[in-house]
Amino acid sequence: MSELASEMRTLQGLPMDRDAGPFDPPSLITALRATRPVSPMVFPDGHQGWLVTGHDAVRQVMSDTRFSSRQDIGVIHVPFEAPGMPAPTEPSPQMPGLFISMDPPDHTRLRRKLTGAFTVKRMKQLEEGIVAITEQQLDAVAGLTPPVDLVREFALPVPSRVICELLGVPYADRETFQSNSSKFMERDIDLDAKMAVIGAMMGYLGQLCAAKRAEPGEDILSDLARDEDLTLDELTGMAFLLLLAGHETTANMLALGTFALLEHPAQLAELRADPSLLPDAVEELLRYLSVADVFYRYATEDVEVGGETIPAGSTVVVSLLAANRDPRRFEHPDTLDVHRKVRGQVAFGHGIHQCLGQQLARIEMRAGFAGLLRRFPTLAMAVPADEVRLRTDMNVYGVHELPVTWS
Repeated sequence: MSELASEMRTLQGLPMDRDAGPFDPPSLITALRATRPVSPMVFPDGHQGWLVTGHDAVRQVMSDTRFSSRQDIGVIHVPFEAPGMPAPTEPSPQMPGLFISMDPPDHTRLRRKLTGAFTVKRMKQLEEGIVAITEQQLDAVAGLTPPVDLVREFALPVPSRVICELLGVPYADRETFQSNSSKFMERDIDLDAKMAVIGAMMGYLGQLCAAKRAEPGEDILSDLARDEDLTLDELTGMAFLLLLAGHETTANMLALGTFALLEHPAQLAELRADPSLLPDAVEELLRYLSVADVFYRYATEDVEVGGETIPAGSTVVVSLLAANRDPRRFEHPDTLDVHRKVRGQVAFGHGIHQCLGQQLARIEMRAGFAGLLRRFPTLAMAVPADEVRLRTDMNVYGVHELPVTWS
């Protein structure tokens, strides 16, 4: 234990190995949360930064405006080894429209333009269409001969098609943007490759947004294109963010959530027996898996969090998964319980940057899991769990493939 305590006192980089299992945080992060939920961490480039793992502390960091989301006021240091990427030595330039990396008032101005598109009421109006897309994809899966890769055949196509229809992006172009967004999500992609991917996506979306501005249709990008207050560059940046976030996270939740349910057969059986548990089960899977885990903030001044003083200029790394497994907040947090009435989970973040599309994601997950359970009552893993390739190399966690079968 003294050796572990010593390692935690001088945490060297962010632990990435899922040594506790495919659904749990790295064991060192879990141990660290118990002893020092706001912990100093030495980054690979030598920066003395911080790792925040406790639920209360994570919420504080993500809601305190002294922790900036901008990447252009100071160097945002990378907390893990990225062989292809040189260590940053200067701030990154601001990307127009990418409001996830902005602070108020710029963030407020851009995000406000989308709040009407993603209200709970608007999403409920779209639910019937989302269910229809899900069922059509399930029809396609049912026509295949198992085993099949559930990622390729179901988990990725459903949210991709939904976000394409919402934004007005041609679904026929899906292979190009899925491939580029997947490359963009790689942790160790080299700088030249990353810039090429960004250039390709921005070039494609820039042309699409220009066409929307010339001839707007009935979709979210067209609604934004009608707003003369937005520049074309801002519109393109917003399209980039919405397209990327709109399919990557939900696709990985559908795949990893199915994997988790298949690996917890008692919970799966209870969900099959009582489909009314599904809304609670979705919330529990969000808490339990938290695929969008690691976020960064830049301390613009000295801030006290959890009894620790984080100095100005520090890169602060928050782990949403660790926060969602905090026993101070959730009873038996490492147990998947479809009966749990989850309150306060932070899988969608917290504060002004809380995920804009969270209601859409919930609808897609409810439709996706409900359809899978109903249409494939004998669904099972086609390979042992330890042969499933985990996305520990990507910025959104999940599985690269999920081979499944049924009888």
